[in-house]
Amino acid sequence: MRAGLLGAVGVVGCTALVLAGCQTSTADSPGVEATAIGTRVELAAGAIEGDVTADGAAHVYRGIPYAAPPVGELRFAPPRPVAAWEGVLETKELSPACLQVKRPPGSFYGPGADEIDEDCLYLNVWTAAADASERRPVMVWIHGGGLRNGHGGVATYDGEALARRGVVLVSINYRLGPLGFLAHPALSAASERGISGNYGLLDQIAALEWVRDNIAAFGGDPARVTIFGESAGSLSVSYLQASPLAAGLFHRAIGESGSALRATPYLDRDSAQGESGHAAGVRYAAALLGEGAEATVEALRAAPSERLLTAYRVEGVSFPSRCYVDGHFLPDTAWNIFHAGGQNDVPVIVGWNADEGPSLTGDGGPHSLDEYRAFVAETYGEDAQAFLEVYPASTAEEARAAYLSAYGTSRFGWGARKWAALQANVSSRSYLYFFERVPPGPQSALFGAYHAAEIPYVFDNLGRVDRPWENADRALADLMASYWVSFAESGDPNGAGLPEWPVYTAENDIAMAFGVEAAPRS
Repeated sequence: MRAGLLGAVGVVGCTALVLAGCQTSTADSPGVEATAIGTRVELAAGAIEGDVTADGAAHVYRGIPYAAPPVGELRFAPPRPVAAWEGVLETKELSPACLQVKRPPGSFYGPGADEIDEDCLYLNVWTAAADASERRPVMVWIHGGGLRNGHGGVATYDGEALARRGVVLVSINYRLGPLGFLAHPALSAASERGISGNYGLLDQIAALEWVRDNIAAFGGDPARVTIFGESAGSLSVSYLQASPLAAGLFHRAIGESGSALRATPYLDRDSAQGESGHAAGVRYAAALLGEGAEATVEALRAAPSERLLTAYRVEGVSFPSRCYVDGHFLPDTAWNIFHAGGQNDVPVIVGWNADEGPSLTGDGGPHSLDEYRAFVAETYGEDAQAFLEVYPASTAEEARAAYLSAYGTSRFGWGARKWAALQANVSSRSYLYFFERVPPGPQSALFGAYHAAEIPYVFDNLGRVDRPWENADRALADLMASYWVSFAESGDPNGAGLPEWPVYTAENDIAMAFGVEAAPRS
C-alpha cells in the first residue's frame, strides 16, 4: 500500500471546515450517528486525512485504498480486502494509474497516465456534505480506455462540481490489459473456482463493496448508488448490470458510448463464438515468457511488469481485454442475460455521440468511393444494398463521411438503443440520449461531437478543458449535470425547471438530443 442520429440503426444490426469525530444530534436521522465531516474521516480499515477546497465548501480524498495491492501472489487473482492500517493515512494525492501501455505519440486523447504501477487499486472521493447523517446520493465513475488504459484521476473526472450539486462522487482505478483480463488454463487450474480472467471487473465489484461499507462516512447514501462510465467504463456498467455479483451494490446506471450488447462475436472462456479466452491467453503467455517456456502460475506472476507491456506489441499477439463468461462474474453472455430479463433491475440512462468515429479511427477505413463500396460489400454481404440506401455516397468525401457515421452508429448507437429497449424486460425505466454538440476549438470541423466529448459537460467541468467555450456550452453543461444529478437522486433525470425527458420505449424510440439546445427527438 502507498504511504500517506439517431440514424437508421436497424441496418447495422458541511460547507465549512470542521473537525472530524465531533458528535452531534441524531434527531433528524434516527438510528444514524451524526458525525461532522472534515479532512479526517474514519473508515472501516482506518483513518484517512484528505483536503478541503479553498472556500471550505467541499472535501476531497485522493488515493484511498479499496483493496489489497494486487501484486506477488495476488497478481492474476481476484481482489482481496485491504488490510487495516494504524495511524492516519494521508489521502491528498492521486495514486498511480494501473499498469498500461502509453498511447501513441499524437494521440487525440493525449499520452495518458504519467505514473503507472501494479499497486493501483485506489479510489477518490469528493463530498460537500457537512455531516455523515446527510445520506446524499452517490455517483461512482468508471473510466474508459478500452480496458487497456486510463485512470480515475483525469482532470475532467474531478468530482468537485458534482459534489457541490449534492452528490458524493467517487472515481476508481481498476486493473487493465492482461493484469485485468488474462484467462489462461494454468491460472484457471490454480483457482478455487476453476476460472481466470475478469480481474478488472472484479475490482469494480470490490470498489462498489467499499462504497457500500464506507460511503456513509462521507455523507453518502449506500442505498442510492449510481454507477456511470464512458466507453469501456460504459461497457463495464452494462457488464455490472448483467452480473449477479453486483446485485444490490448499485441502484441506477448510466452508460455513455459503450455497451456489452453490440452485435459482435462474444469472447468467452470456452465458447465457439469467436476465439476462447484461454486460447488468447495461451498466445499471450508464449509471447510474455518466450518460446518453449512453461506457462506456470509462478512464471506468469514473476514476469517483469515491463515485459507484460512489451508482450502486447509482439506481432500476432493481439491480446483482447474482454469480459469472459466464467459462471461467476458472468453466468452467460450479456446478450442472453438482458434478453431473458436477468439483468439487475435498475433504471438506466444510456446514449452515444454524433461523431464517435473520427477520434477513434484516425486515418483508418476507406477514403475513396471504390474502397467504401468494397468495404460495404465485404462487411454486409447480401445486406450491402440496404446499407448503402441508409449510408449513400457518390463522392470520396461522402464515402468517408458515410463510413464514419455508420461506424459510430453500429459500434455505439445500436448498443445504446438495444440496452435501453431491453429494459422492457425488467420493471425499471430507461432514458436514451444523443449528444451532438460540437465542442468549440480549432479541430471542431474534423472531430465534431467526438467520442468522450460529453464528459466535461456531464461533470460540469468545462473549465478543466482548454477550449474557447461559449455560453451555449456552459448552459448545456449546467443542463446535463442537472439531469445526471437528478437521476442519481431519484432514478429519474427529470426535475424542476428541466425540459421533459421522456421515458424510452422501442415503440416511441425517443432520445433527448443534446446540442445547442436540448429537446426530445425520435
